[in-house]
Amino acid sequence: MAQYSVAVAGATGYAGGEALRILAAHPNMQVTCVTGHSSVGHQLGEYLPHIPSLASLEIQDTTPDVLNGHDIIILALPHGASGALAAKLDSSSIVVDLGADHRLEEQEMWDTYYGGTYVDSWTYGLPEMIAGNDQGRLSKQRDLLHGVNRIAGPGCNVTAVTLAFQPAIAHQLVDEHDVVADLAVAYSGAGKNLKRMNLLAAEAFNSATPYSVGGTHRHIPEMLQNLTHAAGRTSAQWHEISIGFTPMLVPMSRGILATVSAHLSDAALRMSDATIRSFWEELYDHETFVQLLPAGVMPATQNIVGSNCAHLQIAIDRNSQRLYTFAAIDNLNRGTAGQAIQSLNIALGLNEITGLTTIGVAP
Repeated sequence: MAQYSVAVAGATGYAGGEALRILAAHPNMQVTCVTGHSSVGHQLGEYLPHIPSLASLEIQDTTPDVLNGHDIIILALPHGASGALAAKLDSSSIVVDLGADHRLEEQEMWDTYYGGTYVDSWTYGLPEMIAGNDQGRLSKQRDLLHGVNRIAGPGCNVTAVTLAFQPAIAHQLVDEHDVVADLAVAYSGAGKNLKRMNLLAAEAFNSATPYSVGGTHRHIPEMLQNLTHAAGRTSAQWHEISIGFTPMLVPMSRGILATVSAHLSDAALRMSDATIRSFWEELYDHETFVQLLPAGVMPATQNIVGSNCAHLQIAIDRNSQRLYTFAAIDNLNRGTAGQAIQSLNIALGLNEITGLTTIGVAP
């Protein structure tokens, strides 16, 4: 059995910690290096006691010299931090970036929503995403991941919206200028920095609040990029689709519940509900980690926590002439570390599901 040494940068954050949790049980991976910043010199077990097999690892400084020499390097760093570092990493290593630095294909997108130095995009790590649409013949991103050594992990909100809604765009079922996405997001999706709104229990319990509203959230260009590919266009045409996105923090530690809707196209209005549903059935029929639930069964975040699975559902409102799609994912697993390791498995030629699970921990 092939064995790979793994270094994880940003090991004590939520994304890095989830990557380590999955890697600790992966039969082909051996975590041999963890790095951080303020935690340097401490043992990992002080920060991640739920992973006892890695507890004795000493946290080292996040430098190229420390990270280089490993077969796989996973970067779980703040946005803007991995671009410069990645340029100094071994070209022979497989590098997976869980941040945003290498996701966007167009510099205009980066300049508009992030700012700072733009770096080239890497192969996008969402295997089930529609990567090409040639007159209805759909190809998936999975085909582009084989053998690559640089992988950009998608955003968690983006993952939910893409999986839920890409069939609607690919088959011209909706008005592309009327896409609305409302997401209930767990507090871990806001990161681990000390902020009043998301790390004081008295502020978070029994309360829900919107954030990054009015088209300011940094995941918006990535959503447009993915839906543009589903439409069979290049990322340079991202302005041809519009999306109104409102994330809302809700009092749970993990999970995203996405509701994505748009006005039905004239062609879709003439279709039966069963015909519309068939596009989701066909796209995800053989996907282990994307499950279209039985008609009438709605996704719930408690059913996917701890798993790499996305639960989907669709509904057609004939009165308002709108299509509604729903997705529930674990933002740290399916939305971040899980699908990164899924993509890594593909790049290495391993079974795609190795080290991952579809089983949640409900209730």
